[in-house]
Amino acid sequence: MTRRTKRLIGSLVVLLLCLGGVGAFALHGRAANAVDIADRDLAASGLQPAAGSASVTSEPTATSSAAAAQKQAALLKAVKAKARKAAAKAAAKAKAKAPKTKPKPAATIPASSRSSVKKGASIFGTPSGITGALADSGVSWTYNWAAAPNGVKAPKGVEYVPMIWGASSADAATLATAKRNGSTLLGFNEPDFADQSNMTVAQALDLWPKLQATKLRLGSPAVAWGADQEGKWLDQFMDGAAKRGYRVDFITLHWYGGDFNPTNATNQLRSYIQATYAKYHKPIWVTEYALMNFSGSPRLPSAKVQADFVTKSTAMLERLSYVERYAWFAFPTSTDGSDGTGLYRPGGVPTVPGKAYRAAGK
Repeated sequence: MTRRTKRLIGSLVVLLLCLGGVGAFALHGRAANAVDIADRDLAASGLQPAAGSASVTSEPTATSSAAAAQKQAALLKAVKAKARKAAAKAAAKAKAKAPKTKPKPAATIPASSRSSVKKGASIFGTPSGITGALADSGVSWTYNWAAAPNGVKAPKGVEYVPMIWGASSADAATLATAKRNGSTLLGFNEPDFADQSNMTVAQALDLWPKLQATKLRLGSPAVAWGADQEGKWLDQFMDGAAKRGYRVDFITLHWYGGDFNPTNATNQLRSYIQATYAKYHKPIWVTEYALMNFSGSPRLPSAKVQADFVTKSTAMLERLSYVERYAWFAFPTSTDGSDGTGLYRPGGVPTVPGKAYRAAGK
């Protein structure tokens, strides 16, 4: 190999290392920005939501090993990273394919048909036909992991609930926006997950007075898992909040089940909620939940199984007096054209689980 060739190879190596460093810096910057929550949820595609579960098959429990939890976290991080790369392209494609007019069923059912004060809609992006779909579904409230509706026009009487997603959105301007847009405020999104708001308990406690100062009714940070367990993230936070005299008005939960038997999954979800309530004795909001297997294949059950679980789980949630609100993940379908776990397709057309969710609470 000639000296000239060696110099050329050396220059190429330096160039590649520099480019890699720039890319890593840019990726870190995006992950640290709270605005990235919109990208995160647009990228969800029905197979990549944030995970949170009491189910032994999909989420670490008191008897699960640390290695299993780390394996699931690594899997989620890899899946979400892959989804992010295609998010913008997928969103544009879905928008281009969306019908220009709203289907008559979704557009003609008034918001007054709301079937439950508990039932809500988790919305990422601004899906076409969303106003009609919200009216058709009978939900009473919506949220989008942000401080403002961001272009989603809900039917009259459907409440919007803002969120302070992470540390970088706990600033004066975002908090003021949240206060203008709702009377209840959701706390940090999955601070115990590195791929989500990624906050230490101490950091969250130090920022909590800013959220409390809005004087809005305030929900706890929504941990990905282990809300019912001693010594885990939420337990440490609630203990610290009590010692500092901070206010937490209700507990926010996420749950994903890997048992595709609808009855079993409903029982597992109920057990998680009951154990969490027994620990804190505060009202419960379940703001993300669905059936999804993070540790094997198939990743999702059939639409019929998902719909059966919607029917059974919502009936259970309606019966539990201390469950104030619940929202399936997610209201719109995937931006890649598949249904995923979504309830309504572009244009406001309900999926099979969407029809079951529409009937819930009646």
